Amino acid sequence: MSQAAGLVRTSCSSGGAPGPGAGAGRPSEGLLDAGYPRTAAALLQVVQMVTLLIAFLCVRGSVWTDYSAYSYFEVVSLCDLLMILAFYLVHLFRLYRVLTCISWPLSELLHYLIGTLLLFIASIVAASKSYSQSGLVAGAIFGFIATFLCLASVWLSYKISCVAQSTDAAV
Repeated sequence: MSQAAGLVRTSCSSGGAPGPGAGAGRPSEGLLDAGYPRTAAALLQVVQMVTLLIAFLCVRGSVWTDYSAYSYFEVVSLCDLLMILAFYLVHLFRLYRVLTCISWPLSELLHYLIGTLLLFIASIVAASKSYSQSGLVAGAIFGFIATFLCLASVWLSYKISCVAQSTDAAV
């Protein structure tokens, strides 16, 4: 009698090519997920990217009073923007199906947790060093708005990665 625990693979979970006629006429198959840009998560990511870009441009176009504070704000906002764009493209082009070695919901949750914390700190520093200069104040305000939007994504990512996994384990 064999004691080895095996992994049962079905055609849905193998990650291989679908069987004959499995993808015929189904709009969800293919490289591009045409329905993703209309989802709430995608719209939230687009609003986050636009808000972070506005915050970056407001600070970049202003006269700085403290170089280290605003360069930190620029780096954090631009890195956060690029990471959100990367996750948007991963979902849009369904790269999560190809790169199965990465836990995408968990990595997205960790990105939003760390990125939101760093963006909140950068916005506080930018707001405290703005000295009533309108561009710097606007950049800090958009930084706080982006922080709030990222908190919404943290909650959404938490619900997807942690709550869904715990209910699956309980069943």
